[in-house]
Formats: sequence, structure tokens, C-alpha cells
Amino acid sequence: MKIKLLGKNLNDIRPLLSRFGLEEADSGYEVIITHGGDGALLGAERDFPGVPKLPLRDAATAPTCREHAAARRLERFVGGQSVLTRLPKVLGVTSSGESITGINDVFLHSASHTSALRYRVKIDGELYAAEVVGDAVGIASVHGSGAYYRSITHSVFRVGIGLAFSNSTESVDHMVLDCSSRIEIEITRGPARLAADNDPRELPVAEGESVTLSMSGDSAFVWDVADFMCTHCRILRHPNPTAF
Repeated sequence: MKIKLLGKNLNDIRPLLSRFGLEEADSGYEVIITHGGDGALLGAERDFPGVPKLPLRDAATAPTCREHAAARRLERFVGGQSVLTRLPKVLGVTSSGESITGINDVFLHSASHTSALRYRVKIDGELYAAEVVGDAVGIASVHGSGAYYRSITHSVFRVGIGLAFSNSTESVDHMVLDCSSRIEIEITRGPARLAADNDPRELPVAEGESVTLSMSGDSAFVWDVADFMCTHCRILRHPNPTAF
């Protein structure tokens, strides 16, 4: 099988490829193997959307348990024991027509570190909040609920789409909405920037403009997500288990 290899410390993993009958290629590949952390996977999906990914942790910077070492995971993959998961993406579209997508989340942030955003929120065309003052607002997918969304809300969810408000002065509730929901954020005091995942690209949103947040029609396809997100591996990297 031909694969494309992306990430860091690639020479640490290249010797394993021939051992498991995998051939590194720049074209004609069926799967992309990312070697690194969550950021390597997110970046690979951004640059090569829709191509199935097998994410492997870089043991030099992220120790893994024995079951999820790179060699063991490659053995399971070539042996047909891996599970392919579809991860729906989230989408942000500005009123000027620019868009950005993420596997984890899309958030609208204040463009200034010294000034909060003021914004109005509509959900499926109905006014939810006439004015919210805060640092950021955005949505997360189920997969992304354990990332930035969790740091804001101290919660995760298993179905739907999560709407979170970062450091808002108003009493607004974080919400888990139906996957078909569309959230419109109108900036009444800005400017703001729209960002997704770890994408270095940010879309400027001026005062008076709006952003629509929703699920995207696109998905990422990832082999063995559960193994990549293993709790035991995380404890090895972060010895304080209460953090998870």
C-alpha cells in the first residue's frame, strides 16, 4: 500500500514502513500517516481534505502506552483490524462570503487583546441574545468537544453541535444544539477574527458584519481515533489524571 507521511521526526518512523509492507509516495497514495500530535492531524486534513488519515503519536514528544506504540498500531492497520471513523467538520462563513472549516471548532475572537467583542446571537433565525460582551464565541463538533470547548465550558457532549461563549459578562448558557442548527453572530462592536482549529489563517470580520456557524457538509476520515486519543497514553504525558 502507498502512503503519504507527514509530521515531524519522520526518520523515527520510516524504518517501520517497509516492515509492514507500506511504501512512502508523493502521489497515488491511499492513506496519509501523520506522525506527531493533534496538530499534525489537523494540519494534514486542512492540506489534504478527505484523504483518510492514520494519526500516530511521536513518541519522542508524546509517550504512548505499549498497546498504542507506532509499531503496534501499524500492525493492526495492515492486518485489517483498524476502524475508520467519519468526523463531521464545522463551518464558519462571513457575510462577505469567505469560509473556514475545522475538525474541532470554529471560533470568532476579538481582534484586539484589550477590547472585548459585542455581538448579537440568532439561532435558526430566532434571537437568542440581543447583546453579549466577551472574548470569543464559537461552535465545536463532537470530536472537538474535548478540546477548546471543554476548556471554556468544563463539559463535553456526544451528539449535536456545541455553542460556547468565552468570558462573557452576560449570563448566557453554553448550548448543545441539533446538528442542523445555524448560528448567526452579528458583530456590534469589533473588529473580530474567525479561526478554525490550529489554522494559521484567520478571516477578518468588521464591525457590522456577521458570521454564520454550522456543521459543514464535509467530513474527515480517521483510522483508530480512539487509539490516538487513549486516556492511558495521555496520563503518561500528563501525570495528573484529574486533568482528564
